[in-house]
Amino acid sequence: MAFVPHTKEDIASMLREIGANSIEDLFDEIPESIRQKSRLNLADGLNECQLVRSFNDKCAKNIVQSNFIGAGAYQHYTPAAVIDIITRGEFYTSYTPYQAEASQGTLQVIYEYQSMMASLTALSISNASMYDGATALAESVLMAVRANKKAKSKKVLIADHIFSHYVDVIRTITRAQGIELEFVDIANTKARTTLEDLAAYEQTQYAAMVIPQVNFYGQITDFDALTNWAHDHKAMVIALVNPTALGLLEAPGNWGEKGANIACGDGQTLGLPLSAGGPYFGFITASSELSRQMPGRIVGRTVDKDGKEAFCLTLQAREQHIRRAKATSNICSNQGLLVTAATVYMSLVGPSGLKEVALFSHQNLAKLLAKLAKLSEIKVRFKENFMYEAVIDLPVPAKEVLSLASKENVQLGYDMASFDATQANSILVCTTEIHNEADLDKYVKVLESALVKLLAGVV
Repeated sequence: MAFVPHTKEDIASMLREIGANSIEDLFDEIPESIRQKSRLNLADGLNECQLVRSFNDKCAKNIVQSNFIGAGAYQHYTPAAVIDIITRGEFYTSYTPYQAEASQGTLQVIYEYQSMMASLTALSISNASMYDGATALAESVLMAVRANKKAKSKKVLIADHIFSHYVDVIRTITRAQGIELEFVDIANTKARTTLEDLAAYEQTQYAAMVIPQVNFYGQITDFDALTNWAHDHKAMVIALVNPTALGLLEAPGNWGEKGANIACGDGQTLGLPLSAGGPYFGFITASSELSRQMPGRIVGRTVDKDGKEAFCLTLQAREQHIRRAKATSNICSNQGLLVTAATVYMSLVGPSGLKEVALFSHQNLAKLLAKLAKLSEIKVRFKENFMYEAVIDLPVPAKEVLSLASKENVQLGYDMASFDATQANSILVCTTEIHNEADLDKYVKVLESALVKLLAGVV
């Protein structure tokens, strides 16, 4: 059966209605010089049996490895119920719920998600949602600059080390709007930004300050003190947070004396399995006075004409499908399926479960670092104040160590050279609740073996 269901008679009827002689007439604006001259080299179609066999053969080539990478992509456990629920047809193929009367189930899921995220971050409102954490941070920067009328500046200060790909996305999205990014200058030998580091920025006016709760090195920042500094200098505070870490750490709405104005991050840790680079979803929560500046969908709860509870998209004048030229964002996205997964996950684990996940992840790293401390060849750069990532320094290039370890089916961590070329001998290692004692012991054994070979020059 052809994918396009129209008959020749259907096509002829439609062409007559619009006054066209052929399908080709609909594409006459495309120059001949750029049109594909030959047919696409597509393989023959497969039936269901052949397709399943083909995928099974390809999947059989996958090699399962122990993963200790992290750096923005975290392998947490995904409960079976999450996948079972989101693959139901009503969730799996649903679209943005513009038609409220036909989308009450989808709208309620999004509303429940927003309620959970607002509670988790201790802020009043939540959107649903952005493409990923990097996009959410970039949109939060735009949001803060628009909203901070007291600041005449369009400068934004990044208070500590954050993921390099986040920096790339922020620059790409904000530079056309004249926003200038500045980064607190701290050495890579220093664990985190302190108030003393901010002395050089006292005389500059900033519209906003980005404060990661856990920085790129896995260190918990002094977010309370940094938040107070920002507010004292009339800058809005954008909290960049890991939602799982919030099971243990202070919610952004409670930071310092006044709390963060905006919180954002990536929701991948909330039940989304790693899958060849995605998909992820970004979240933004904020104080209520910023509701008109928030990009993305917002679902509200109301009552219908019979007085029964109902849900709908609200404050839609902010959005691109209402006022494209004046929308708060023209790249906003409702990652509905992923938001549904996060909602199911949070409803399953609850506050106590999220705390346990964060705690077990932290404890596993503490155990691993204790084991690594017995290896004379390596150095743990920051031995305390970590969440569940840490940097280890090696006597040889990390790239070579990682390559050898991969042959033993262990991914030892993130090559820090990708973040900073001067740190080519360093690895960012991450543990989560999925790791057990045997995993940690194998990590140490594989790392030690790789170092012995490289130092002896027998590779």
